[in-house]
Amino acid sequence: MKILVIQQKMIGDVLTSSILFEALRAKYRNAQLDYLINEHTFPVVEHNPFIDNCIFFTKKEESSKRALFKLAKAIKKSNYDIVIDVYSKISSNLITVFSNAKTKISYHKPYSTIFYNHNIKRQQSTSEKAGLAIFNRLQLLQPLDIEVNSIKPKIYLSESEIINSKLFLEKHNVNLNKPLFMISVLGSGDNKTYPFPYMAKVIDVIVKKTQGQILFNYIPKQETQAKAILNLCSAETKELIKFNVFGKSLREFLAITHYCNALIGNEGGAINMAKALNIRTFAIYSPWIDKASWNLFEDENNVSVHLKDYKPELYTKPEKDYKKETSVLYNEFKPNLYIDKLEGFLNH
Repeated sequence: MKILVIQQKMIGDVLTSSILFEALRAKYRNAQLDYLINEHTFPVVEHNPFIDNCIFFTKKEESSKRALFKLAKAIKKSNYDIVIDVYSKISSNLITVFSNAKTKISYHKPYSTIFYNHNIKRQQSTSEKAGLAIFNRLQLLQPLDIEVNSIKPKIYLSESEIINSKLFLEKHNVNLNKPLFMISVLGSGDNKTYPFPYMAKVIDVIVKKTQGQILFNYIPKQETQAKAILNLCSAETKELIKFNVFGKSLREFLAITHYCNALIGNEGGAINMAKALNIRTFAIYSPWIDKASWNLFEDENNVSVHLKDYKPELYTKPEKDYKKETSVLYNEFKPNLYIDKLEGFLNH
């Protein structure tokens, strides 16, 4: 038995869809379970014990039809019995069709139903604590008679990564006996990045409340933006920010986050990764993102805030329809709206 799961694009999507492998392995213990993902997302599924092989969808396949067809033909030669297309876009439709798998499963879309044996309709709401993103993915397993209510995404760090991260933090004068907070200061784009002055205010509140040490999550090319937020913080806060202590790779970031008391900031891949490491999170949603879809396993350890929670009168249509108005709505999302909730999270 050979099974292929397809989930291209973002880190958060790839991590979330990795839950399918745990459920698949429980039923098909001796099957070959492969994952087709974008190359840059591999670190979040590295060392995952339920995945046998990762196949990479690279920039070449994204930009060249010839390269895409070549990948599809290679998939065909692998003779998969089952293909589960979570991505469900034109490129994955093509790969699925070429696979010649007997069982092809994806989400229901009018233009692609002909390509699949099973077309699963996404639910718009759920009472499950896991959240819609988890719930809808697990529905894709129903045609295989796999009934699972909830699986939490997990990231697997090696012992050497954990040890080396501790040595790295201690070398940079981070006291692991005192509170340590990772701040997701920047989102994946401007329309998912909380206004800099507001983020600086959030960091000031964290320091005032906890006297905790602060790490910024950013990559070298984002240093100018991260420094702009640093400069907006109070003098007291700046004293506790370890600005130059950051992971230069995704795996290094994960190993550093392993030692943090919580990750706080812009909702996105970093929040999802922290949850998968069992690190507490406080997520600030962009006004145009649907919170119901991505507030996975929300509880006292994983808290989130959205402008709609506080000013529902601003929303007369689905959140995604406000994407072009993000900057205006962000201005309305002042920290004072939820500071009490943040302080309660820090107290807990």
